[in-house]
Amino acid sequence: MTSHVDQVLGPADDTVSFIQPRGMVYVTTLWVAAAGWTVVLAVYLLCSLLFGARPGAADIAFYAESALIVPVIVAAAVLLVLYRRLGWLHTSVHGIDFAATGRKAVHLPWSGIASVGLHGWGPFTELVITPIDADYAQVIEGPGLAVRMRHRGAETSYVIDVGLMSPGPEVLLAELHRRIPSKV
Repeated sequence: MTSHVDQVLGPADDTVSFIQPRGMVYVTTLWVAAAGWTVVLAVYLLCSLLFGARPGAADIAFYAESALIVPVIVAAAVLLVLYRRLGWLHTSVHGIDFAATGRKAVHLPWSGIASVGLHGWGPFTELVITPIDADYAQVIEGPGLAVRMRHRGAETSYVIDVGLMSPGPEVLLAELHRRIPSKV
């Protein structure tokens, strides 16, 4: 760790945790997969009609069954792959610790944050944290893919999916405003 990182002693019970509940991830994946799969089936059916195929009752039943079963299987497979790697975020007097879904964790002290902001809507909301300098962030070794980052010019930011976190993104923004009011 570099010398400019704040070493703060504080109460252990000051931590606020935000997690992605598995049920919310499953249901959201389910409706996104269902919407996408239904569009694919509808396009396939329209193309079949354009090329002269006339679906019978068995074909319609197959499409209906497929529209119900495939999204359930896809959502279950996604949750199985990401079961222990869902996104999380912890704030304490020491700083902010976070990990995007399937990514390595990062620790950033409060003094190392230049700005934070929410982007997107609903379940696709993302928290963008911009450090003052890359030296402030400490990537915590462990399982997961590389940290999710956004580069704009000379500025590098960390991106965390927070749309499904509990408590919600509004509570997260209020907590960050409480900790660093001038940077939110």
